[in-house]
Amino acid sequence: MPVALVIILLQISLIYHASRTGRMQPWAFIILLVPLIGALAYIVVELVPEWLGSHDVQKARKRVANKLDPEKYYRELSDRVVVTDTIANRAALAEECVAVGRYDEAEQHYDHILSLPMGHEPLFALGKAKAQFARRRPADALATLDELQKAWPDYNSAEAHLLYARALQDAGRTHEALEEYQALLDYAPSSEVKARYGTLLKSAGRVDEAKVVFTELLIQMKRSPRHVRKAQAEWIAVAEKQIAG
Repeated sequence: MPVALVIILLQISLIYHASRTGRMQPWAFIILLVPLIGALAYIVVELVPEWLGSHDVQKARKRVANKLDPEKYYRELSDRVVVTDTIANRAALAEECVAVGRYDEAEQHYDHILSLPMGHEPLFALGKAKAQFARRRPADALATLDELQKAWPDYNSAEAHLLYARALQDAGRTHEALEEYQALLDYAPSSEVKARYGTLLKSAGRVDEAKVVFTELLIQMKRSPRHVRKAQAEWIAVAEKQIAG
């Protein structure tokens, strides 16, 4: 049988499989537009993980699939909201909007949720602030977080506190940002907090203080288990770079 015919039959089979399993987009176009390579990619990304069933392979498949079609999950969630517009579904869509860079849409979804009696919760206000910050609107994020604090004075969140510090920093309110980072170190001294605090100290000219923060971070990470160091690799790299520079 001619090789070209084999490739055509393979493409037809894979496109049929994609249509039956809800994977037509973007695979049908990839398989057709990039003969053989597209088919092999479909086999590696979609079929092999199904055959193996490995969690790590599934995660790898998801990463590759997201690169090929980054808005696939966004479309699925959008369709879900159209069919069943619940707070949970809309919140999931809002979160995915932030992930794919649809920040204005995310903010609209959070505003809608917060307007509902059952949706007036601090978690959704925080989600709105995250969307505003991602949209490079630190002043709006700060305003939202201030409103959150007024509405729910007992709500404690290290994530919200860190976002507040970062928003202050991006808004040019360096002194206040440093105070927020210092406060965070007292009750939520994560590697990210230390790395960001040290970086801001250094940019503010407080080099010696910054070096102490970075050194403490690196010593802590050196004593931590390997999986912790791997998870905090980004902030370890920041500390090492800042000390070297």
